[in-house]
Amino acid sequence: MNFGELRNLIKNKTDKSFVEASDELEGILFNISTEETLPLITEIGIIPEDIAHDSTEEKLYTKTSDILFAKALKDLNLEVRVLRERSNCADIIAQSKFHGYSLVGDAKAFRLSRTAKNAKDFKVESMVHWRGDCDYAVLTCPYFQYPKSNSQIYKSALDGNVALFSWEYLYILLSEKTKESQDFNLCTLWNQSAIIGRSVTVEDANKSFLRQQDANIQTFTEIPSDRFDSLFSRIKDGIVARGNTEIQYFMYEISRIRNLDKDAAIQELIRSLKLETKIETIRNFINNLQR
Repeated sequence: MNFGELRNLIKNKTDKSFVEASDELEGILFNISTEETLPLITEIGIIPEDIAHDSTEEKLYTKTSDILFAKALKDLNLEVRVLRERSNCADIIAQSKFHGYSLVGDAKAFRLSRTAKNAKDFKVESMVHWRGDCDYAVLTCPYFQYPKSNSQIYKSALDGNVALFSWEYLYILLSEKTKESQDFNLCTLWNQSAIIGRSVTVEDANKSFLRQQDANIQTFTEIPSDRFDSLFSRIKDGIVARGNTEIQYFMYEISRIRNLDKDAAIQELIRSLKLETKIETIRNFINNLQR
C-alpha cells in the first residue's frame, strides 16, 4: 500500500460511522507488512491540503495517524490497543511483552501551510495527566514541526517526562528492524526526557533538546551515525517532494478560482466562509431555546 492508496481508503470510509470506519481502517493497517508501513509513516504526519478543515475526512485522517503509530509500536514488538474515545484521553495504550512497562501514546499530524503552532497544539501537559498508571507518555509528531529553538513544550516534556518522539524516529527504527525482546528493552527510547532532564539547567529548560535526543537514540540503537543521518536525509527529501505536491494543489486552486464567473466566485466565497453553516447553527440554537 502506498500513500495515495491510503488516501483513497480513508476517503471511501467517510460515509460510515466514525467508530465503524476506524475499526475497518485498523483491521486493514494492522495486517500490512512492516515494509508497507514504512512509506506510510513518512507521510502520515502531513495533512494533505485538499482535505477540508474539520471535515469527516480530516477526522478519519488523524485517527489513521493514531492507527499507524500503534502499528509501528506493534512492529517494534509491543502489545498495542487503539482507543476509540475522542477527547480527554490518550489515543493509544501499549505494553511491553517482556519488561512489564506500559505507555500511552498520542500521534500528531499538521498541514505544511500551518506555521503558527503553539504549545497547546502538542498537548504535552495533557499527556502527563493521560499517562495515569502507565510508566511512559509518548508523543509522536513530524520531527521538523517541533519548535526549532525555544518552546514551553520542552520544559513541559522534561518536567512531566513526556517523550517527544517522531515519525522519523519510527521510520529509522523499523528500517533497521529494531524489535524489543527479552534481551533488548526499548524503555530507554520512551524515557528520553527524564534522561536528558538530568543534565538540563533551569535556565535552559525551554531550549530544544532534539539534537541531544538524536544522538542518544543513535547510540542506544547502535545504528551507525552515517546510516542514521542517511535515513533522516531520505525522509527530508520526501518531505520536500510532498511540499511541492501541496504547492501544486494550491496553484491549481488559484487557477480554478481565477476562471470562475462572478456567480460561481460568490458561491465559492460563501462556502469558504461557512456562512450558511453558521446561520444554521444559530437557527438551531434559537429553535432549541424556544422549545
